Amino acid sequence: MTRDQLSRYFNLGKKRNTNRVLHNLSTYLSSIRDSYETIYYLNNLGRLYVDCEKVRRKGGHIQHTIMRNEFWLFYKCPRDWKNEVKISDGTTSIIVDGMFSRNGFKHFLEVDNLQTMKENREKIKRYQLLMDSLVKQMGYYPTIIWITTTELRRKQLEDACGGLKCKVYTIDEIRGGI
Repeated sequence: MTRDQLSRYFNLGKKRNTNRVLHNLSTYLSSIRDSYETIYYLNNLGRLYVDCEKVRRKGGHIQHTIMRNEFWLFYKCPRDWKNEVKISDGTTSIIVDGMFSRNGFKHFLEVDNLQTMKENREKIKRYQLLMDSLVKQMGYYPTIIWITTTELRRKQLEDACGGLKCKVYTIDEIRGGI
């Protein structure tokens, strides 16, 4: 998570206090710089301390994870949140970036960060193929939520999702708390 995400989640207040807390935990944390942000994750000692087996590594997925975390915070940290969930009907399958419930209804999150619109359209087609079996299984159409980087991509995703129950947000909206 970024410093700002940690500050919001743990209600640490001002940046100075957040920096102090992160400095005090530096024995258990590693960090990397991505653009203008510092991203913190548990190092080996931190994972041992909290009994976590998930190893985080540097890679191209960092901004994807940060965007997913922003949305998780934006939706008030749903308790039943799951990352990278495989949905399948036996013939068609898809891996959703995040799955959670809101007001008793399932929502699927898709993060559009680096993939092409062609890849996004193919994923949307798989959702359309899965929708009938999901409706039979759940009794309703689950909402697909996209988080993307620009207004142009938002418009393209909304157009591509025609017929599906979906919402599209930009990362700026999420960070602004709209």
